[in-house]
Amino acid sequence: MTMRDPEPFDLLTRRAVLSQTALGLGAVALRHLLGTAGDRVPQFAARAQRVVYLFQAGGPSPFETFDPKPLLQQRHGQPMPASVLGGQRLTGMSGNQAILPLAGSFTRFRAHGKCGREVSDLLPHTARIVDQLCVVRTLQTEAINHDPAITFFCTGSQIAGRPSMGAWASYGLGSSQADLPGFVVLVSKDAARDQPLYSRLWGTGFLPSEHQGVQFRGGREPVLYLANPDGVSRAARRAQLDALALLHQDQFAHDSDPEITARTAQAELAFRMQASVPEVADLAAEPASVFALYGERARQPGTYAANCLLARRLLERGVRFVQLFHQGWDQHGNLPHDLTRQCEQTDQASAALVLDLQARGLLDDTLVVWGGEFGRTAYCQGRLEQGNYGRDHHPRCFTIWLAGGGVRAGHVHGTTDEFGYNVQTDGVHVHDLHATMLYLLGFDHERLTYRFQGRDFRLTDVAGKVVRQIVA
Repeated sequence: MTMRDPEPFDLLTRRAVLSQTALGLGAVALRHLLGTAGDRVPQFAARAQRVVYLFQAGGPSPFETFDPKPLLQQRHGQPMPASVLGGQRLTGMSGNQAILPLAGSFTRFRAHGKCGREVSDLLPHTARIVDQLCVVRTLQTEAINHDPAITFFCTGSQIAGRPSMGAWASYGLGSSQADLPGFVVLVSKDAARDQPLYSRLWGTGFLPSEHQGVQFRGGREPVLYLANPDGVSRAARRAQLDALALLHQDQFAHDSDPEITARTAQAELAFRMQASVPEVADLAAEPASVFALYGERARQPGTYAANCLLARRLLERGVRFVQLFHQGWDQHGNLPHDLTRQCEQTDQASAALVLDLQARGLLDDTLVVWGGEFGRTAYCQGRLEQGNYGRDHHPRCFTIWLAGGGVRAGHVHGTTDEFGYNVQTDGVHVHDLHATMLYLLGFDHERLTYRFQGRDFRLTDVAGKVVRQIVA
């Protein structure tokens, strides 16, 4: 059965029913207060119960991470052949260059694991878990600049305003934890601020607002205004919310607006979070062995490593979708130095999260995704001989990896050409990735819809297919 927003006549009918029943809005509000896990169920057997998306904002270079190209080493400094470019559009940053010199990787690749997967020396910790990873080398996107590209990845549309993928997951699955949000966002405080992030990337768009991603921050107050003001007791706050619920009940009886019940649910969740968030965000109780696994940076709240550890704590407490954002992968210059720094900040903790989930029996039904909004070009920007060169944006093909949650472990999907510029076999569009993620969560992406302004919307718009080759 297709999931959709109620039509106006549905709301009128519901209003009439509510006005004539003893329970009225209380029954609707109670359903929200207890969580929405019972509202919707997956349409078929789910492989994954939860998702953690490690978003590397800016676009990691596949040539220094997961897709080695010996030909680039051989032709280092030579012009990019026009036949490979094929008339494809370039950004304004490199489109004005008279020559596009090819750039080989500045780091070595080695084979690792039983699967023999080649991984860059910049990622020694990730290299140790390659037998758990499904590496997709042929992801494709439609956007060539950061804002539309990251918006497209997070919402399925280049135009701002659509619901985020975490909001869609929350809408479909509901929450299995009454005291924490179904969708939590973590932004690294130790990342280079090269490209901005916006809260709309984890927003609800036109979905009910209780599916909004809640950002947790590093420090003593992970959620803004978590503590009551001086002079306001918990009992007083409880009384305020009870009075607010009565006002919302009266308003709903007149307006029949579902957003009213959503606001009631949000207020009640915020009240419960005042008790639950300090506990889940307190990493001090973790043993020394855990910090050895994630690295010493995990002791500093708000760092990428600490956020990976916090993500595990959230997932094991029932949060459905956790999305980490780590900026700084936009290397138009100083590629050797800056990309090395990025890998040092993220490599150990990314691998640790997979290992930690596995050790706790959570990896099999947790989908882990790592990747950015596009890749980088095989040619360089700047002067190779000066060593401060970089790579431009490249949407035609780039690499991400997935782990757990029903994907094929130790598998590589798709091939790129010898320049790493075009897909050779098995391309995967962003809509295909979203369709596959929803499939692993137990949903047909064509049937998980929401009616808005007279049309049924979905995360994958009017495209997308499940990539069954990467499903275990």
